[in-house]
Amino acid sequence: MFRNQMPRYEILSQDAMATLDAGWRRLISEVGVEFMSEEALRLFREAGQKVVDNTVFFDPEFVLEQVAKAPREFDMQARNPANNVHIGGDAMVFGAVYGPPFVREGAVRRDGTLDDFHRFAKLSQSFAALDSAGGVVCEPNDAPLDSRHLDMIYALQTLTDKIYMGNVVSGENARDTIAMGEILFGGRESIEAKPASISLINCNSPLRWDDRMLDALIEYCKAAQPVVVTPFILMGAMSPVTIPAALVQQITEALSGIALTQLIRPGCPVVFGSFLSNIDMQSGSPTFGTPESGIGLLCTGQIARHFGLPFRTGGGLTSSQVPDAQAGYEALMTLMPTFLAGTNFVMHSAGWLEGGLVAGFEKFVIDAQIVEMLQHEFTPMEIDEASLAYDAHVEVGHGGHFLGAAHTMERFRTCFYRPFLSSSDNYDRWMRNGGKDTAARAADIWKKRLEDYTEPPLDEAIKAQLQEYVARRRRELGD
Repeated sequence: MFRNQMPRYEILSQDAMATLDAGWRRLISEVGVEFMSEEALRLFREAGQKVVDNTVFFDPEFVLEQVAKAPREFDMQARNPANNVHIGGDAMVFGAVYGPPFVREGAVRRDGTLDDFHRFAKLSQSFAALDSAGGVVCEPNDAPLDSRHLDMIYALQTLTDKIYMGNVVSGENARDTIAMGEILFGGRESIEAKPASISLINCNSPLRWDDRMLDALIEYCKAAQPVVVTPFILMGAMSPVTIPAALVQQITEALSGIALTQLIRPGCPVVFGSFLSNIDMQSGSPTFGTPESGIGLLCTGQIARHFGLPFRTGGGLTSSQVPDAQAGYEALMTLMPTFLAGTNFVMHSAGWLEGGLVAGFEKFVIDAQIVEMLQHEFTPMEIDEASLAYDAHVEVGHGGHFLGAAHTMERFRTCFYRPFLSSSDNYDRWMRNGGKDTAARAADIWKKRLEDYTEPPLDEAIKAQLQEYVARRRRELGD
């Protein structure tokens, strides 16, 4: 897990924050937020909020009282304690891409399969820069729809020993995720004391929380498992086109969902989520890696800290269809502000292609390289007497070179970061090695990583319990 000790890049003035604060207070109280769940509406009524049909008109002070109950920081357990993570403060937790129905492997774009899911999980395990495979790394379309969540959770629990994300398609799927976590970590008490899974709860922007997501949220909160409460905003489609309006809507949606989590279980860990970009106003297509999304990302970090909450945003996002230059620079356009903002939980860190429709194997490696380089760039340097290298100047003198100096010889193996993907060969050597571009080198790397992969050890009795649970639930679900 990386700790970002660099200063945060904050772009909102006090006056700007005050204007945004007035904006969300007006939106949440006068327009309100729709909740498509009778249990959620009941909780809000009992808490004294005005409910008309499915719309809740909030008292902003009530919302802030609820938000204040959520912890500023919390820990999560992985089955390998060395991979435990802290969410909040200066900690940054990185997970792979989430949700694509399609996969790109080289020149081939196709439906995702369970085998693809397994391979992405193994790659996530193999890259130290990643703290998690995430959740739905790709959609396993060849697995039965009603029970594929069991296959995904089982794979995340056995092929990796890092933290994982829960399934949110329904309350039932959430209960299965929780039950399998209890098996893996030794019971309900263990996972309530230290969460084992974290789950993405998306708002149906604008200003509506749907029933499926709310059913999952309720189950996870009851079990004290953290949820990432995330407005899903593409400016121009799911929000007005101006960044301030999108930010006000984002605050309204996120805080309303967070207020619900604290009504369900006060103190339940929660993450202020953000997924904020814009559409192409000519085609209507979603766009990623845009200047507007970067600005929104920086603002989100400042806003979440204003409310005392850990936050999620960023990742290696791109609209590109293939792992080309556009995919690289758009990913960096998102990942750089992700670091500058000090994001605590980063989804889509590796593998995102084609606006999130595709999980790409080569893009996975490219993104992992970018994340690892940024982790080095955002590690504060040490300045001391040894690093000033005065003796090297005495040794080399005027007009010489430092290649053979004692200071260099002592440090040459570790003095500079060496990227695993980039090529710095001269042209002749590059051609002798096949003249491979970045995507081709990335393909070689992910294939070699899978060849070298070793499944992390797991107690056979626990593994058998998980297998029995999956088999039983699959029968019960009719698959």
